[in-house]
Amino acid sequence: MITFESQHKDIWARTGKLRVGDKIAKTPLLLPVINPHIQLIPPEEMQQMGVEALITNAYIFSKSEEFRERAMDEGLHAVLGFDGIIMTDSGAFQQSVYGDVAFSNTDTVRFQRQIGSEIIVPMDIATPPDRDHEGAAEELSVTMQRIREAMTIIDDGHLAAPVQGGIHPDLRKKAGEEVRETGAVFCPIGAVVPLMESYRYRDLVTVVMAAKQTLSPGSCIHLFGAGHPSMFAFAAAMGCDVFDSAAYALYAREGRYMTVSGSYKLAELSELPCACEVCRSHTARELQASPDKEKLLAKHNLLVSLGEIARIRQSIQDGTLWELVDERCRNHPRLLDGYRELLKYTDELLTRDSVTKRRFFYRGSESCKRTEVVRYHEMVPRFSVENAIHISLSDEKGPDGATTFMFKPPFGPYPHGLKETFPIGQSEIPEWDDVMVRSGCKGIIQLIHANPGIPVTIHTGEKWKAVITDALKDVEEFYEFI
Repeated sequence: MITFESQHKDIWARTGKLRVGDKIAKTPLLLPVINPHIQLIPPEEMQQMGVEALITNAYIFSKSEEFRERAMDEGLHAVLGFDGIIMTDSGAFQQSVYGDVAFSNTDTVRFQRQIGSEIIVPMDIATPPDRDHEGAAEELSVTMQRIREAMTIIDDGHLAAPVQGGIHPDLRKKAGEEVRETGAVFCPIGAVVPLMESYRYRDLVTVVMAAKQTLSPGSCIHLFGAGHPSMFAFAAAMGCDVFDSAAYALYAREGRYMTVSGSYKLAELSELPCACEVCRSHTARELQASPDKEKLLAKHNLLVSLGEIARIRQSIQDGTLWELVDERCRNHPRLLDGYRELLKYTDELLTRDSVTKRRFFYRGSESCKRTEVVRYHEMVPRFSVENAIHISLSDEKGPDGATTFMFKPPFGPYPHGLKETFPIGQSEIPEWDDVMVRSGCKGIIQLIHANPGIPVTIHTGEKWKAVITDALKDVEEFYEFI
């Protein structure tokens, strides 16, 4: 059966162990897509590169004169020369394209079992983004029927349960609830490739967050078709644990060179800005002229992707994923749109985010909306005070008998005893600006509301007096400047 064990967490991301039968893979996890007819990098070589699991297509195997009988007789692992975890997609997309009504849900499920697949996907319907609510609801109903039907055949816990529903949040939530009721552990979020191909990252956030809110926290979430490393960290922050990539090979065939910040045309590069074995043993010109260019480029692309997955795992363990997400999402304006959309879900993200972390680096106005800042503002009302409150922006002690708070944006007021604790002591911020000071004022407002009737004085100096006056205009009768 399939089990998932979460170990470290940051935002909604988790590092963990995906156990499939007697095999274990670390998550977040990348599954390279394998077409048995076009193997730029043989699976055996992938395993030597550190690949722990891969995904291939059951429909392609079922229609292949070269591989069908071998797969049925010998099993996928022997045919592909790979002894890690193998997942198979049902071939629902190909079935819909070619109109092969003879390849049914039960057919594909039984075929996947027969060829030795360890994560089996039923014939779900990938609802496109332009499908209206009624049509998406009908297709979701069919998908759920097929999942339940498949579970009567695959009853040992090796069935994946795809979450569909198009671009409609209520249907994605419904799908998450129904999939949760099935008890499935491995839950792919499907039909998102069109959103990523058209850079609709805000819609991607809507879809994924809707599904995540109703799926079991113990589910392992696979974001189907998320193949470019530039968005892995962003997707991991939303709680996606598994990604699959055909991009490493597709881009190689097009002469495209992957980096974590985007892709380049190899023909236009004069330098190879990477330290992988391919790039350190070739110049850009040599790689362009190599008779093995496609394979070498595919290998580079896959190494970059695997490297980013490892970087994400370390960031989760360190509690620094927000900074990696911020860095990656500034590589494209549409990714930045997605990042800002994700920050609207801070209340939800707080429910699973770690309370303490290694550090907080302020990287811009978006940092003011991070979970660490919101959680700190929620904590401020718990601070104990005496007969008066004094808030100082310059470490100046207040009137006798007043409890003095220092001020550090974007968090706000803090008692001296918290100076060395997270997040105050472990936060690095640049020179103050209006946005971060206004964020810190939210903490002042929380402190005032939590202590009605207690006099409040604020020492600002002239530089920030106007900004703070404006930020505190709704509570101006409850404090005074000194």
